[in-house]
Amino acid sequence: MTLSFEQSRTLNALGMLAVCAVLIGAYIYQFLLYELPCPLCLLQRVGFVAVGFGLGLNLLYGPRPRHYALMLIAAIFGISVSIRQILLHIVPGTGHYGSPVLGLHYYTWAGICFFLIILGTSVMLLSQNQYKADDTQGETLRFGGNVLAKGAFFLMLFLGLANAASTLLECGPGICDDPPTDYKFLDTLEKSE
Repeated sequence: MTLSFEQSRTLNALGMLAVCAVLIGAYIYQFLLYELPCPLCLLQRVGFVAVGFGLGLNLLYGPRPRHYALMLIAAIFGISVSIRQILLHIVPGTGHYGSPVLGLHYYTWAGICFFLIILGTSVMLLSQNQYKADDTQGETLRFGGNVLAKGAFFLMLFLGLANAASTLLECGPGICDDPPTDYKFLDTLEKSE
């Protein structure tokens, strides 16, 4: 497989949009269905945001093996956490956490997504031509004229910041409740008034 610099940028932007879709799905369950994420779910979100960070580096500075390595490390972290949660709930009688989506729970879907990220990133590493940009591409922040890359980057940036804010609201500055019942930080603010 041989990818040009621009093809690689487009694939990285599409990958970032896919990660954004996963996070948006998680927020729909959190805010519309009031299913607060458990601590392991929050760690899986961190894994997705870190994968998005690696993709963002590829969009800003051009594809580099070290950016893909960051994505692989983040995906391995994420799949480890999701497998841990799957194993917690696989034993009969232990129940589950959250509503199923198409028959599987969020943590199972997260494991599948992280596996696909590992697979896709490994395939992207096979193309050497993507690292050869034209002379106008330097080590500066640059999207070129790629509107898809800009949109994906800023959506991921917003979702990453939203993840940090919603985690602070849910957990406060301390340890998250397991299972969470409400937004602890907001309750703390209400009690102090």
